[in-house]
Amino acid sequence: MQLTTHSDYAMRLLIYLAIHPQDKPATVKDAAERYSVSTNHLAKVAQRLVQEKIVISQRGRGGGLKLALAPEMINIGQLIRKTENLELLECFGDNCECSIASVCILYSAMRKAQKAFFDVLDEYTLADVVKNKHRLKQSLNVA
Repeated sequence: MQLTTHSDYAMRLLIYLAIHPQDKPATVKDAAERYSVSTNHLAKVAQRLVQEKIVISQRGRGGGLKLALAPEMINIGQLIRKTENLELLECFGDNCECSIASVCILYSAMRKAQKAFFDVLDEYTLADVVKNKHRLKQSLNVA
């Protein structure tokens, strides 16, 4: 399974926010520059994370982004479920027109694989992902 750029950027932004000093505002522009990604695309991702109540956005002077939840409360599997289209095959959706859907073993295998994928991701939180905070800060040049 290949994750979309949206999910990739969501994880990157959350990592950035988790390692960013809490006394300074974190901005989309700064995060985008540090990852060398599109500011506009990252802004859309940030907006989605705000809608999902994972990130808080404060407007105006001194504003910026911060995590709405402690890193220990942000589950990676749940995050990916919110940012991905989980219909790996047509038969995963409501409008399946496949004539063998009711007897297809591939459907069962793909569902089992997807479940295994999320079972592993569900074991991790953002806190787990940023355990090497010092090295992440060095890599992203975050003071």
